[in-house]
Amino acid sequence: MMLNYRKCWIVAVSVALISSALASGWNVNVTISLGSVNNPITFLVPFNINGVTYAAPPANVTVGTPPSITFLTQASNPPVTIGDGTPYTTGTFDAAYSLAGKGLNRFTFIVSGFVWGRGQVNWQKTVTDATGNVVYSASGSFAGSGAGGTDGAFLLNLVVTLPATYTVLNVSESFQLTLNGAPAPGTDTASLLLVEQDWVPEPASWLVLGAGLGSLLVRRRRQR
Repeated sequence: MMLNYRKCWIVAVSVALISSALASGWNVNVTISLGSVNNPITFLVPFNINGVTYAAPPANVTVGTPPSITFLTQASNPPVTIGDGTPYTTGTFDAAYSLAGKGLNRFTFIVSGFVWGRGQVNWQKTVTDATGNVVYSASGSFAGSGAGGTDGAFLLNLVVTLPATYTVLNVSESFQLTLNGAPAPGTDTASLLLVEQDWVPEPASWLVLGAGLGSLLVRRRRQR
């Protein structure tokens, strides 16, 4: 009986240690999530961190699974949309957040929206490390047919591998919406539906956790 009790205690402690490691995986601190139309009309944009929605920044939370941050740019009041029957001809969306914890070296950047006519959405994203060094910087544009592009929905799904693994990262992104001189209200449209980033840890972090879980399974089989 004493032997079985000891085995159960060891298993319980092991589970607790692994659970603790998972629970303290990453600190996510969202400081900016701000939209505007026809400057100076500004409004807060809600966002989602690992399945939990926050109405406005700041939000400082700890997550045990790889960080996933989604800015819900159509859930704000008003939505981040210009044209499309609204009186707005210009718009912006700006976001900033930091990550700290286990090593991260890759993320998927997802942007979806809609452009029509002379509507256009331009974006820029920058990631820096703990000392301010830029580890990723990129920009892009989506335009309707009247601005040299294609009318309709657009989707950016970009996988980015950073040059190294980082325990602290700072992220900023900026979006500019324009109708390129088209009047509003009208049919010309630029709409930002959502902005998402799904982060991936270095493989070693998950190998350690996997090894711990594997040892628990082996131990339980031996007990049987």
